[in-house]
Amino acid sequence: MLKRFLAAIGLSATTAAASASPPYAPYADDAANSIYNMLFCDLPALFEPEAAGVPARWKATLQAEPADREALRALAENAGHDGRVRALAYRRLRVSGATVPRGVLLGVITEVGLPQGLDTLAAFSEGGVRYLNFSGKMVFVEGAVPQTRELLPRLFAAAQVAVDTLKPWAAARRAPPANGFIRFTFLTSDGMYFGEGPIEAMASDGMGGPIVRYATELMQTVVGMDLHKAD
Repeated sequence: MLKRFLAAIGLSATTAAASASPPYAPYADDAANSIYNMLFCDLPALFEPEAAGVPARWKATLQAEPADREALRALAENAGHDGRVRALAYRRLRVSGATVPRGVLLGVITEVGLPQGLDTLAAFSEGGVRYLNFSGKMVFVEGAVPQTRELLPRLFAAAQVAVDTLKPWAAARRAPPANGFIRFTFLTSDGMYFGEGPIEAMASDGMGGPIVRYATELMQTVVGMDLHKAD
């Protein structure tokens, strides 16, 4: 099961490091590419402008020099905060040399390589969801809503099984998956975890299958919701 889950990601850190590095531009629209790269919370500079989605009241904590570990830890451990803000806080703690817990799941990002381009679905611990269609059109869900309240815990529970089995990825984030492949990126307290493989193989895998199923249900749900849609 684990072997299939990692079938397409069995690269050494050296090989990964030698490839392209983020940010990436899988969409024709610059705004879509910016939002896409921000999903992974590995490029803090993208969050500096006020329009980037991080509340100003948290920026002082995230950017303080030297790092205020006590304030960062309080921010990171508060389950009510935006999962992206918590991921950035945990990242700053790690960079500062602080010890962080293993495998606290903050975000699940699903990327699907299609003949037309890349579909991306990101769900975060506080309930927020971002969907980027291969065309560049986007759907945003801000916080927990009734339509996704049951789906999100199922997706996160399935993803947690993978996180508990895998190890964090030590190299830079890889380029988007190729046509016919699906990749899961799990944002956690101690970094990113990955699972990737051919779509059909992952859908039938004991570990990947539930994540594929719940991510698909979530995507179909948010696309059908009468929410803010960005063209």
